[in-house]
Amino acid sequence: MTSSVLAAGAVERHLRARRDSGRGLLMPYVTGGITPGWTDHLRAFAAAGADAIEVGLPFSDPTLDGVTIQQASDLALERGASTRRILADLAALPDLGVPLVASTYYNLVLHDGPGAFCAALRRAGVSGLIVPDLPVHEADELTGAAEPAGIEVALLASPATPQPRLAEIAGRSRGFVYAVSLMGTTGERAALATSAAELTARIRRVSDRPVLLGFGISTPDQAREARRHADGVVVGAAVMRRVLDGAGPDDLQGFLAALRRALDESPRPGV
Repeated sequence: MTSSVLAAGAVERHLRARRDSGRGLLMPYVTGGITPGWTDHLRAFAAAGADAIEVGLPFSDPTLDGVTIQQASDLALERGASTRRILADLAALPDLGVPLVASTYYNLVLHDGPGAFCAALRRAGVSGLIVPDLPVHEADELTGAAEPAGIEVALLASPATPQPRLAEIAGRSRGFVYAVSLMGTTGERAALATSAAELTARIRRVSDRPVLLGFGISTPDQAREARRHADGVVVGAAVMRRVLDGAGPDDLQGFLAALRRALDESPRPGV
């Protein structure tokens, strides 16, 4: 067993174990506070076979998100969602059997300070964190506060990331490496970006951490294609569009179950 595995936290151990069993990883996203009883969506995600669940803490200026996630964030904020209320909802949930990974922008982290923010996540049962607007060279304060709180900060890599920087991101990321399939914002796409294959291959040359591919995974066929290159997928806008269109937990469970089947039918990368 490598030292990186020994040092891994709960998110990474969980994802590694499932990946190493041959399973394609599925991490769906929901914007916290998007509907009354929004945590029912998380139960549906777990029932559909999610391996981790990403919970967005809405921010008023989500610069890296496309129209769908922006609309979801605006709606949640209009409904009175806040970081404290969302974490209180999560704290009241029973154990879903899969890790919860929060995602938000660095302004919200700085509002309370990285130490207090990470401690609040941990009390709510969250064990991972994604901050898409935090570059690796500015991550020391957050990662220094996250580690003692038991929060794994997953860093993002994009097709434009130079190889030396990519190696640094992969080395400092915890839980998994979030591979951004294309340059641009989140959102549904008609096809998987061609840049996804090259990026995941470059990450694999410098790290054995789980690699999750996001930005534009919208259909079972795209999930199947992504599985040829990555350990799994992050599905956000396609889920939230359905929520905004009125889909309930049962509808989302059916959609994610189709993605789960596609991943299960696909060979692991390199096979």
